[in-house]
Amino acid sequence: MIIRGINAWITGISLLFLFAILSLTAHAAGQDAGAGKDVFAKRCTGCHAPDSEKEGPRLRGVLGRKAGTVPGFQYSDGLRNSGIVWNESLLDKWLENPQALVKDNNMEFHVANAGEREALIAYLKSLAK
Repeated sequence: MIIRGINAWITGISLLFLFAILSLTAHAAGQDAGAGKDVFAKRCTGCHAPDSEKEGPRLRGVLGRKAGTVPGFQYSDGLRNSGIVWNESLLDKWLENPQALVKDNNMEFHVANAGEREALIAYLKSLAK
């Protein structure tokens, strides 16, 4: 009887611990998207917007989209012919050094800070929801 009580207690504590971790993870992801929105506003809006073309293409829905395919936007031949389908890893490489990922593209901007790149990607991911 005592062992059953201890097992139930351990199971209960384990579940609480699991829920706490899941909650913190979800909260941290939300913070990254919020931080990413701030980084986007400060560093990206000169050329990009979520829903309209500027000097750069619109970015809503970029994750999972083939590079160089927003209708009506004039991409470089290098990017249009790259065959890239954007995922988090490729976006990170692109933001870190666009020329290293795709030669002869038109993006002259890069984000050296890994934390800022992570936050930007979280924000772009949140735009797809």
